[in-house]
Amino acid sequence: MFTMQIQNACLSFADRKILNDVSFTIDQKTRAALAGANGCGKSTLLKVITGIIPADGINISKTKGITVSYLPQADILLPQKSVYEVAEEGYDKYKALVNEYEEIAKELDGIGQQDKYSHILSRMNEINEILDDVGYYHRRSRIEQILQGLGFKMSDLSSPSSTFSGGWQMRIALARILVEDPDILLLDEPTNYLDIEAMVWLKNYLKAFDGGVILVSHDQGFLDDTVDCVYELFKGNLTRYSGNYTSYLKQREAEIQMLEKAYEQQAAEIEKTQEFIERFRYKATKAKQVQSRIKSLEKTELIEIPDHLKKLSFSFPEAPHSGNDVLVIEKLFKAYGSNVIFEDLSFVVRKKERLAITGRNGEGKSTLLRILAGVDDDFKGVVRDGAGVKKGYFAQDNEKTLNDNNTVLEEVESIADTKDIPRLRSLLGAFLFNGDDVFKKVSVLSGGEKSRLSLLKILLHPCNLLLLDEPTNHLDINAKEMLLEAIKAYDGTVIFVSHDTHFIKNLATKILYLSDDKPEFFEGDYDYFAYKLEEKENKFLQSEKKKSDVIENKSQSHQEQKAKRNMIQKLEKECDDLLLSCDKLKNEIKALEERMADPAIYSNAAKISELVKQKEEKEKALDSLEESWFEASERLENSKAELL
Repeated sequence: MFTMQIQNACLSFADRKILNDVSFTIDQKTRAALAGANGCGKSTLLKVITGIIPADGINISKTKGITVSYLPQADILLPQKSVYEVAEEGYDKYKALVNEYEEIAKELDGIGQQDKYSHILSRMNEINEILDDVGYYHRRSRIEQILQGLGFKMSDLSSPSSTFSGGWQMRIALARILVEDPDILLLDEPTNYLDIEAMVWLKNYLKAFDGGVILVSHDQGFLDDTVDCVYELFKGNLTRYSGNYTSYLKQREAEIQMLEKAYEQQAAEIEKTQEFIERFRYKATKAKQVQSRIKSLEKTELIEIPDHLKKLSFSFPEAPHSGNDVLVIEKLFKAYGSNVIFEDLSFVVRKKERLAITGRNGEGKSTLLRILAGVDDDFKGVVRDGAGVKKGYFAQDNEKTLNDNNTVLEEVESIADTKDIPRLRSLLGAFLFNGDDVFKKVSVLSGGEKSRLSLLKILLHPCNLLLLDEPTNHLDINAKEMLLEAIKAYDGTVIFVSHDTHFIKNLATKILYLSDDKPEFFEGDYDYFAYKLEEKENKFLQSEKKKSDVIENKSQSHQEQKAKRNMIQKLEKECDDLLLSCDKLKNEIKALEERMADPAIYSNAAKISELVKQKEEKEKALDSLEESWFEASERLENSKAELL
């Protein structure tokens, strides 16, 4: 069991406390989530653990040789290599051993001293065993398994990593870290760019991982399946809660209720004190009491409720009336050149349904949503709107519709059916625009902020059919929960694309799964869908493994073949040298036997005794050499068999 202890970490940016004397321990069984409001310092804490950001007063003690791997949220720079070669870098820590093996292998040539030869051969065997134990000689199979689990096809592995989108490059970086097989994994939003299939695979991988894991994620379902404790970072302080993320929320809800009562009591006390101060501020007879209360107010520590745990609320405008059949799709066909996306796809969307569209990236989820929204008309077949249908469509690139010259507040005012500024600011706060953020120009917002603003605009527009493409991508867990509850109460129909398992599980009444095979519909029960999905993933991985086995059987890695050939050559030389030594000893024993049979010596008891002793010693040495030859011959046969 290894441990890594972080003690007394302190960090401030300007006058803002990020870490306040933070201490905790990571060990082999750690399965922890880091929780807290956006910007509270979760990513910073991970960087402090890795040493990327130095912290004041920090003391890190850890078991000797412990390894830590870290996946940042973004800003990954991959080398100019193929997908497979980048992932293979996870084995770079063994390069020194491989180089040592090759160097000492060269030393064997021309060595005549038996003791030095045996020492070098022993070290080669030791290195070979280490590399074999870590799976170095069979790394191709493991690397391909990890890449396939994260959604890559065998045909992708030889492609340059630079030809893939940013999301896929993050998958490559994640694969490299998993290949490293460190003692501790620090993963910052690893599911951001994963589809459901890859998330299911990663969830199972982390469950089986024999090391410590700390996760930052906005996917509550993923966290519930992978962690058994939560560390909350609030105002620089770190607090531990046992249980998964849902358990943490329940514990915090009970604490928040107590905090709210204490907050109300404190607010009432402060109000009474301020009234007293204002009433008697200018009365000389009360000056002492007034000053006492002023000092008391100054010392009062105000009770605060963490932003990420405040209850957020949002409600849709009333949905206009529509017919029961909201959308009718008949024999839909869509292709890009020879690449067929849908063929003969037919279904009906009923009023108030919540249809989730899922599938591997690239299977046409966003394309289908664009067609249903009326944005893409380059298809064959029928897409017919029902009576009275009014659509609201949120695309992943919807921020292009924003006016850069407006402030955040002005942008919302332009679409809302109310001019009640406090109400609009409250709505913006629910979408993480707090305080003076509402006065920012749209032009200075980040991509995530623009996405949240455009989503809010869509939701404020009166409609009865919402088409949402990854609506939760830039929301924290609290805002997701708010959106989830709002959609549940929405009186219209919703079709959405999402990879957030908690969101789908708690919202979808029907799931459309798009794949290379025929699209499938699953009614209601997400757990049944997840079960069938794992079955499909296993079939996919098995089919990709067959392709991998064909490639591996045709051509083992050059390094592996070279190492095995070198070992065979050394073992052949060892066997030959041992046989020569055996023959030499046999001749020496035969010479001793001939001397012992000589009548001139036979009568000399002392001389015979000396020769018998020499003969016994040489026979003993011969037995030892023959045993060594037998073992070396067995290793040689096994090595030759492995090379076939």
